Amino acid sequence: MFAGLDRERQGELLIFFELFIWGFFPIMTVLSYRAMPPMVSLGWSTIFAALFFGLSISTRRTWQGIRGAMADKDVLWATFFNGILFYVFFFWGLKFTSAGNASIVALTEIFFTALFFNLWRREYLSTAHLFGAGLMLLGALIVLYPNRTSPHAGDIMILIAAMIAPFGNFFAQKARKKVSSETIMFVRSMIAGPAILFFAYMLGDHILLPPTGRPLILLILNGLVILGFSKILWLEAIHRISVIKAQALSGFSPLLTLFFAWLFLRQNPTFWQISAFLPMIIGVALLSMRRKKNEDFPISA
Repeated sequence: MFAGLDRERQGELLIFFELFIWGFFPIMTVLSYRAMPPMVSLGWSTIFAALFFGLSISTRRTWQGIRGAMADKDVLWATFFNGILFYVFFFWGLKFTSAGNASIVALTEIFFTALFFNLWRREYLSTAHLFGAGLMLLGALIVLYPNRTSPHAGDIMILIAAMIAPFGNFFAQKARKKVSSETIMFVRSMIAGPAILFFAYMLGDHILLPPTGRPLILLILNGLVILGFSKILWLEAIHRISVIKAQALSGFSPLLTLFFAWLFLRQNPTFWQISAFLPMIIGVALLSMRRKKNEDFPISA
């Protein structure tokens, strides 16, 4: 599949496959809310994701790496930030805002990622990539503009999730240099799933798994495909390209989410959401450009 492609192009292709799957994420989550609370949906979806990663590890016969990963601080920190905190705020936020809005507000993660990796970690961006990231952020701000005086509680929760994600991605990128993507995600899911269900139980939610029917199917799909396979694609991508570029390229997924929201949830895109399309598409084009060394500069004082 990747024959003849260098690591940067491989990473870009992995991200585009991942963002197509991730575009379904808010839709599947909102549909599951009709049968169960957000934290219960998240907990069981995460456990199904663990089953997917366990099957992958069994197929590759790489169980020997699990013990080391369980004690690896980078894996554990990635689990805490992205396996628990990120999804708790994202799932809860989707209960109070539209799927389309949530996907676009999440683009502020690009801004927070740039702050984290450029100002603190001192990674570099080319002029074109910096401008592209700025256009992706502009798309998010256009969508938020109508609610500037009284933002939705859901939008605030999604914003908090976006602030958390760069920390988890930093530790996940470090962990991937030591262990496989499947191992990272198996450990993360095995810890995060029960922890989230326990949190839901403490909140008074009924945490039993739906025995049959559509809710169970949605949970399985959410776990196996969206929280499972797509996360393998993400980890393999940031193993090949910078987190900043990967995150910014993923900004194209809200366009898919808006389409899927219209198709499955009958949520028509707003004027402001449609207005965000142009800067986002241009931003994706700029971010997919090759970086020239003489264009690099640090985004730091």
